[in-house]
Amino acid sequence: MIRCLAVDDESYASDIIAAFIHKTPFLDLVGTTTNAFEALNLVQEGKVDLVFLDIQMPELTGIQFLKICGGKCKVILTTAYPEYALEGFDLDVVDYLLKPISYERFYKAATKAQQILMPVAPVQQEVVIQQAAQGNDFIFIKGDTKNKFIKVNYEEILYIEGLKNYVSVYTASQRIVTYQALRELETELPQPPFYRIHKSYIISLEKIKMIDGNTVYIGDQALPIGETYKEAFFKVVREGKKNG
Repeated sequence: MIRCLAVDDESYASDIIAAFIHKTPFLDLVGTTTNAFEALNLVQEGKVDLVFLDIQMPELTGIQFLKICGGKCKVILTTAYPEYALEGFDLDVVDYLLKPISYERFYKAATKAQQILMPVAPVQQEVVIQQAAQGNDFIFIKGDTKNKFIKVNYEEILYIEGLKNYVSVYTASQRIVTYQALRELETELPQPPFYRIHKSYIISLEKIKMIDGNTVYIGDQALPIGETYKEAFFKVVREGKKNG
């Protein structure tokens, strides 16, 4: 995970960035602040990887902040003033976001930072979630640091959600986010009990609480059944009912 700090002299602006950070799987919010000196201390202490930094701030401008921090973290500038863009890029910022900032534009900038701060080796990209050996009843999920893997038993998994090149694996006790496309993970999981019901969801058939129309309920979570997957899914359900 990339440790992030939102810095803006207007708290509502940093709150927007904080909400975007929470929404992005590979980002982790360290905090928000309206004080550039407080932010600088966190950077100097090595607690931050990426700063979303407003340029126009009292006491210490964003440009001054960049010069002082000396490359100890990556920076994405946020401002309503486009004239500062060139100077910012001369100081090696990752990107330059003009206010008001949309999530789509924010995500694009965040993925640029990700490519710099979280490079993934080709072998790791191919299989990040993998079975330890054929026939095992668990998988190892790559964690947020190098050589960190989390063992998860198949029986613990409720469902899996895909978002671009990331997946979130949900169990009753935790959510694990890791770098992998959902379609790749689908080939690694045993079917049954796992079944894809939507372009963004794989579920455990054993964890289904109820099916109502085009919605599957697992615990308190309601998951949609995609039109593309509907016919095959209900065929599996009907066959399971007959076999039961």
